[in-house]
Amino acid sequence: MPAWITVADGVHQRRGGPFDLSVVVVEGADGLLVVDAGADPAEGAEILADIRSRFDRPVLGLVNTHAHFDHTFGNQVFRAPATEVPIHGHAAIARHFERYEAPRLAAWRLDPSREPGRAWADVELVPPTHPIEAPVELDLGGRTVHLLPQPPAHSDTDLVLFVPEVRVWVLGDLVEESGPPMYGSGSYPLAWPVVLGALGARMREGDLVVPGHGAIVDRAFVARQAGMLGLIAERLAQAYSRGLSVDAALAAHAEWPVPPEGLIGAVERAYLALDGGPLDEGGTLDA
Repeated sequence: MPAWITVADGVHQRRGGPFDLSVVVVEGADGLLVVDAGADPAEGAEILADIRSRFDRPVLGLVNTHAHFDHTFGNQVFRAPATEVPIHGHAAIARHFERYEAPRLAAWRLDPSREPGRAWADVELVPPTHPIEAPVELDLGGRTVHLLPQPPAHSDTDLVLFVPEVRVWVLGDLVEESGPPMYGSGSYPLAWPVVLGALGARMREGDLVVPGHGAIVDRAFVARQAGMLGLIAERLAQAYSRGLSVDAALAAHAEWPVPPEGLIGAVERAYLALDGGPLDEGGTLDA
């Protein structure tokens, strides 16, 4: 069973599963707010059962930090007739599901060997019941949580949570600690470092940050990752200006801040943006 740690008073992180996913619980006097639902209904059910067993409090809502499958394919468990938990998430998640996650799911159902052991046949794509276009404050009873939709960055659906009482930020995959940042479906490689840098500028010394995957980090870590993403963006823009192919762009530097095989989609998406092409017409199936 994945372990829980208390990040701050009334804020808890659960790390585990095949993707080292961060599930977060924020406590209020009226009940719990849960952040992210796992990669399939079985994982979502295990997360919900674990939360109920540990906290024995009503679940007031679920928040999706973004649309990617490892954070949302457990959503349906929270909307079961016996549960009916409101789901809060970026207003673009339904559109992202249609353009990215639905084709991803169809491909995996055709070839289950690509992701063995996952219950793809059981997945129902359930977008937020409470889509968010502008900042929202949720009152959990004596505790307010700010939900802050972000401009396109890691995806076009990034949503940040901020618990001001204890200065805790939940950033989803805008920041990753246990592995390199992932340029997955719907990523915006040139804008991501700008968005992350702006978030870091809002943080104070001593603020705690929960990444989408990995251990708790701080403002300095966020700044370093924004700088790393900025270096990648700068190199991609330079490669575009030189007319380099994707392979040539990656070969132009002996070292990259992340494994170069994880940057193929980033080069393609950056080039498309610099061409002035639409970045919302589908894309890779990477997580």
